[in-house]
Amino acid sequence: MKPSQLQPGEYAHYYADYISQVSEEYSLTEELEISVHRLIKFVQNIPLDKFDYRYAEGKWTIKDILQHLIDAERIFAYRALRFGRNDLTPLASFDENDYVNVANANNRSIQDLLTELLVVRQATLALFKSFTEVELMRIGTASNNPMSVRALGFVIIGHQNHHQRVFQERYL
Repeated sequence: MKPSQLQPGEYAHYYADYISQVSEEYSLTEELEISVHRLIKFVQNIPLDKFDYRYAEGKWTIKDILQHLIDAERIFAYRALRFGRNDLTPLASFDENDYVNVANANNRSIQDLLTELLVVRQATLALFKSFTEVELMRIGTASNNPMSVRALGFVIIGHQNHHQRVFQERYL
């Protein structure tokens, strides 16, 4: 399954940018596995003095963004689980700024954050590998918008790719 196979009604329009940042080269589960290793390798090559850097007042540090990726992936995977199991209960949105403000990412080591990111991705990957084709096509409601299970997988990858691009453009 590739991102180009998604239909417009499977996700909110504001996720289109994330989904467009996912390669067509690999399947959803292949890219879930490959992309996390690509990000970890990238982050491990960032100079140490950049991890606490903010490119402007009020902007997040690289550590903040890594924690944000971890938190967002957990939320997206939870949504995928609920929708995949045919739970039709509408799910609320979350405010990523509120999460970052209390997460204390800047008091953690980069290695600790990368380890957690990898563990979370392994759980996400196992979840998506467990879904049948029928479950991947199921659609639920999150943040008052329709969202398919498979679209959530592509959003996880695209969200990560988006922030890696931000690292390159604004932090290095």
